[in-house]
Amino acid sequence: MARTVVFIHDAWLGPGVWHHFAGRFAACGYTWLAPAWPGFEPLEEHAARPPETSPDKPPPAGLAKLGMDRLLAHYAFLVRTLAEPPLLIGHGVGGLLVQLLLDRGIGAAGVAIAPTPPSGVLPGWSALRRAWPLWSSWATWARPVAITRARFDRDIAQTLPTDQRVQAFDAWVLAASGRLLWQTAVGIGCKVDFDNDGRAALLLVAGEQDRTVQVSTVAATFRLHRRSVAVTDMHVYPGRSHLLITEPGWEVIADACIDWAREQLGGF
Repeated sequence: MARTVVFIHDAWLGPGVWHHFAGRFAACGYTWLAPAWPGFEPLEEHAARPPETSPDKPPPAGLAKLGMDRLLAHYAFLVRTLAEPPLLIGHGVGGLLVQLLLDRGIGAAGVAIAPTPPSGVLPGWSALRRAWPLWSSWATWARPVAITRARFDRDIAQTLPTDQRVQAFDAWVLAASGRLLWQTAVGIGCKVDFDNDGRAALLLVAGEQDRTVQVSTVAATFRLHRRSVAVTDMHVYPGRSHLLITEPGWEVIADACIDWAREQLGGF
């Protein structure tokens, strides 16, 4: 069984958002890595708590030019340096990257949590309407795009208690690449071969109250992946927002991912 797990974070969120999941997997004997996107600080395995960041912090140099091709190459290189193929777990755009990596034969199995959809899957109209102000101008293609506290509270973490939303925003929210947002919106560099019978097992996870990646969108992705004979499963969690990996009850999801990986890759 793969005993290493690689966590891949979402746009607008740093790798520290995996702090809870990382501890849970470590308790089950996993070695874990949470590599950051190029220019961001990774979550270190010895860290006792998530690193403090700030949405007002100047974005990393080169963030405006960060596109899906570079991001995919970044993670593909890191995963291939490991001694054994790891379990891949991604959130949002990270969930899309998990699908792209598995499609290319990288990784022992993958879990895509609230995943940004690949090419061929249309986001729900509600999600499109909410996201439109963030990248409604072509000018955002060439610059970092920030997310406001109000939009984070309303569209990403609306089910969290107020104090936890404040803490999450202050600790993990970062600027995102406008180029990457446009590419994922229109499907540039996001194509997956849904007929790939050689793909490793994939679990898709959705939050029932997710306003960023709606359940219907994850279900559409699931149906397309089922064209392959490769294992594809889907779990839906009632009452969960897009930030289901750190909101109250995250343990249930983490444990389900661990159990699923054990079934697919063998026992400890």
